[in-house]
Amino acid sequence: MTAPAHWRRNVALFLTGQTVSLFGSMVVQYAVMWWVTLQTRSGLAMALYAVAAFLPQGLVSIFGGVLADRMNRRVLVMIADAAIAAATLVLALLMANGVTDLWIVLLAVAIRSVGAGVQTPAAQAMIPQLVPGEQLMRVNGIFQTIHSAMALLAPAAAGAIFAAFGIVPVFFLDVATAVIGIGLLALVTVPTLERVSEAATGYWQDLTEGMGYIRRQPIVRWLLLVYAVIFLLTVAPSFVTPLLIARRFGGEEWMLAVLEIAFSLGMMLGGVLMSTVLAKRGRVGLILFAVYGFGVATVALGLSPNIWVFYLFMFAFGLLVPPFSTPFMTLIQETVEPSMHGRVFSYVGIVMALATPVGMVVFGPLADVVSVPALLIAAGVMAVGVMAIATRLPSGRAALAAARQPSVGEQPSAGVEGSADADADAEASGEPDAEASGRPTGTAP
Repeated sequence: MTAPAHWRRNVALFLTGQTVSLFGSMVVQYAVMWWVTLQTRSGLAMALYAVAAFLPQGLVSIFGGVLADRMNRRVLVMIADAAIAAATLVLALLMANGVTDLWIVLLAVAIRSVGAGVQTPAAQAMIPQLVPGEQLMRVNGIFQTIHSAMALLAPAAAGAIFAAFGIVPVFFLDVATAVIGIGLLALVTVPTLERVSEAATGYWQDLTEGMGYIRRQPIVRWLLLVYAVIFLLTVAPSFVTPLLIARRFGGEEWMLAVLEIAFSLGMMLGGVLMSTVLAKRGRVGLILFAVYGFGVATVALGLSPNIWVFYLFMFAFGLLVPPFSTPFMTLIQETVEPSMHGRVFSYVGIVMALATPVGMVVFGPLADVVSVPALLIAAGVMAVGVMAIATRLPSGRAALAAARQPSVGEQPSAGVEGSADADADAEASGEPDAEASGRPTGTAP
């Protein structure tokens, strides 16, 4: 598949629209999580929030990825974004009229999660349609940097609006940004995949093909295992960090906002490093460094003696996100056939969306009977241990060896030309493109 002639314009419009929409979604995610934290101060309530925010997305992603391979991805993203905005608007009107029951808030969060289950795999699968193969790593790094910048602005905006006006204005902001994002995406020209215009097979057959494809790809299979470990043992416990602050250091909104700002500053710096000095580094080496770093940072969070040291290690945690997520997504985009991107990314979404609530079902209730620092230390130690074992299993060694081969991009199933290392060199030496130049909390890696 050849990128369109005006790919720079398309990428600029796509990134701008997704950035604006993402900003509104992040503001809502922070504000709702803080609202639940400060209203309940309960680990169980935080677990319910995590389940509502991620479980529907995981279940719907099963079909969302298939839809992304069968339908126009641009239209799919626009429809999903509009549905999310509509659910947010209804919640805003209800809360403005005094309806603030926790179950209603969690229901709206779940509906937003359903929309994300359709939107996310389609948006991720659109990137290799819009971007030439030799520019994938660079554009992914730019997108990660923009994502990090929005993650820096979003908690500050959420904290300011939430503290001054309450939570309802936050919802109206999200609706406005969704409208802007949809409008910009409507201007993007997306090449039509050959598969979209062909006679379609059944949904379940497509899903089965997607799972079979993943089983036959050792790199993709191992990456999904790593993704699951990270979300289960480091991202899920991160949901209780606001609870730790509220219980131990104070329940003021600015403390929760600074926590997310520290994380986002780290993520933004990591994104800059990924799009510059780290662009030539090997994908697998970056992923392993970040994975072990997540475990160590989680332990350090539990050992922090005061809130400022806690913020420092949250900054370090954010710094590791781009060196994990950018090469992770790039490896999948490079090694998976374009016609399978939607289904493979749907399974990535499933792993992310299911691992987090499963982890929170454990860590949330435990946070009501065990100290949060002890939970963070235990989770970080387990993450390091599990990854040490995973890299030494035969399947892990085989996947790592295959990923390091210069011909990784030339495998028959890859659907792209050139090796991963060659791509990295080309990206590093190419000229930056001015036109084209994901923590919503709990979704960092």
